[in-house]
Amino acid sequence: MEMFLANQTAVWLALGFVLLAIELVAFGMGSGVLLFGSIGALITGALLWFGLVPDLFIAAVACFAVSTALATALLWKPLKSLQSGTELGNDRSSDLIGHRFFVTDDINRTVHSQQKYSGITWRVEPGHELKSADISAGTEVEVVAVKVGVFYVAPVGGGS
Repeated sequence: MEMFLANQTAVWLALGFVLLAIELVAFGMGSGVLLFGSIGALITGALLWFGLVPDLFIAAVACFAVSTALATALLWKPLKSLQSGTELGNDRSSDLIGHRFFVTDDINRTVHSQQKYSGITWRVEPGHELKSADISAGTEVEVVAVKVGVFYVAPVGGGS
């Protein structure tokens, strides 16, 4: 323990790099928890190095907690948006756009149908841009947008 207390700067910096390495190798930057901890440890090590934080264990732990919390608060939203990419909303670039079929049930904004396509059962909902979202059973529809497991459709010929 004496060695740790005598070399706190090096220990905090090493801890920061070890946590970062584990985050990269084991989680592929997917969790973020170790990333924020590594940032907190690196900031703590740097502040100890420059003498901005007293060389006391309790001060270093407090600095680590505060810097980790600040890093999380500042970086959570930007990193979350980078991680998830664009929102999986109405994908209008899919190869499924334009696929036509006949709906088997009446559908509207609250009542949906299903369509089996390529071995997958898709939920069928009216497209968001339709003025009237009521589509009767037996109507030929065309996929206008997709989301994971969902076909958004419009009647062929513009209908509703």
